[in-house]
Amino acid sequence: MAAIEAAFGAEFAGTDPVLRPSQYADLQVNAPLALAKRLGLPPREVAGRLLAELELADVCEQVEISGPGFINLTLAATWIGAETTSVRADDRIGVPLEPRQRVVIDYSAPNVAKEMHVGHLRTTVVGDALARTLEHLGHDVIRQNHIGDWGTPFGMLIEHLLDVGEGTAEARLLETDPNAFYQGARERFDGDEAFATRSRERVVALQAGDPDTLRLWSELVELSRHYFNRIYSLLGVTLTDDDLAGESTYNDRLASICDELETAGIATISDGALCVFLDGYTGREGKPVPLIIRKSDGGYGYGTTDLATIRYRVEELRADRMLYVIGAPQALHLRMVWDTARLAGWLPEGVDPVHVQIGNVLGEDRKILRTRSGAPLRLVALLDEAAATARAVIDAARPDLDEDTRAAIAPQVGIGAVKYADLSVAHDSEYVFDLARMVALTGDTGPYLQYAAARIRSIFRAADSAPAVLAESGTAQIKVVEPAERALALTLLDFGDVVAHVGADLEPHRLCHYLFGLAQAFSVFYEHCPVLKAEGATRSSRLSLCALTLKVLVHGLDLLGIEAPERM
Repeated sequence: MAAIEAAFGAEFAGTDPVLRPSQYADLQVNAPLALAKRLGLPPREVAGRLLAELELADVCEQVEISGPGFINLTLAATWIGAETTSVRADDRIGVPLEPRQRVVIDYSAPNVAKEMHVGHLRTTVVGDALARTLEHLGHDVIRQNHIGDWGTPFGMLIEHLLDVGEGTAEARLLETDPNAFYQGARERFDGDEAFATRSRERVVALQAGDPDTLRLWSELVELSRHYFNRIYSLLGVTLTDDDLAGESTYNDRLASICDELETAGIATISDGALCVFLDGYTGREGKPVPLIIRKSDGGYGYGTTDLATIRYRVEELRADRMLYVIGAPQALHLRMVWDTARLAGWLPEGVDPVHVQIGNVLGEDRKILRTRSGAPLRLVALLDEAAATARAVIDAARPDLDEDTRAAIAPQVGIGAVKYADLSVAHDSEYVFDLARMVALTGDTGPYLQYAAARIRSIFRAADSAPAVLAESGTAQIKVVEPAERALALTLLDFGDVVAHVGADLEPHRLCHYLFGLAQAFSVFYEHCPVLKAEGATRSSRLSLCALTLKVLVHGLDLLGIEAPERM
């Protein structure tokens, strides 16, 4: 950018040099083509004037103008080695610390007394990867697990809890098989009019704040919390009880939300319901689509609660950015909620809400993944199957490992495989769930990356005095001589930029693709550049490259929420 200003004047200060990868060099400067239009000069002439101002003697071994006006840059091996050595010594391995923002992330959001199913997988693991990444970039991340813990079903659930008895085995199903408890309550509600009447009366008592009803409701939530935590522990996500912010959190705010919108003329009564009609939102035959704030029966819907969450997150959590990691079909609803909040003055222009749209998980028939009976696939069953499948793969590939080691590795590999398969696809895209492919030790899979890290650890175990060698490799000067060393070093230098892009664009699949490319680059390096058989400075340099690759792989996997086993 300084060279552009020097060549063409102060009005061009800050112009993007438009750096891109090139098949003919390490980098390509594309700025001359864009500048040519502004300057009224041929692109190659612009490139020549820019080239005259570039001071790259210590950075590049070759700089040339190519094609219509590109500038190709081939980096010097000494510069690559020095930069890689510097990154190896950096605790952050090149990841920048960004100006701090307060980022609120809404993700996971299961329902009390209901089983978490495969549909919760993506919002949970994508949201958690974004939370980890943004925290590492220096942001103040506030997780919000907006669980469904309020509403009319709780009258039915509380009455069923009273009937089966608090503390009984059937009540404990809420911790292990919540669908069974819910279905039991639903069967009673549908088949027993006296039970249904009691349930409706219980809803009224709950909404009125009856102390005993609230105590029973709290017991339902507590039992479900144990179930949620079991799933989160299996998945290795960072959500805790402190992050629970269910629908009940906002119950006392909903009436005032409605009153303020109606008083301001933003919401009006339509067919007995309080609705917001926004310009530009029309449905069939051009009829306006309402955002229902209060139902005709006086109850509140998702729109009311979601408006309350915005006020809370802006006014009390002081959010700079709000991420909603939820299904793609909710896009219209979210836009209407955000536009309503803007009109009401609850969502300032400086606060940025973002819908991180989540696509579906499909079965082999390319329909939403379900059981043979057509029910949503239980998430715990899927995770147990993943661990069992991984165990079979490990047993076949590493029978030399002892039983305890294989038992410990299996869930790390199986659940890591599921998470990686999910995260490696753009979050708004669908993908087919194929467990056999996911747990494979070859190809673009989580186990392939875990194996790459384990293989590097085995190199250090094979070296004499492994801990000392590993420590020594942290200070060794990296020298890039062979093409495979160069390719690996350049890939390692990209890590910080990739993590920053994930944080800016909210796309964890970019990090997955980077880590896969890194593992491939290391494999080529290991094949062509002997490490332990090398001697002197060459050995130290290559061990240092190994150590940095391990550090980046393990740290990158950790940002995705995936463990890296010591052995595989």
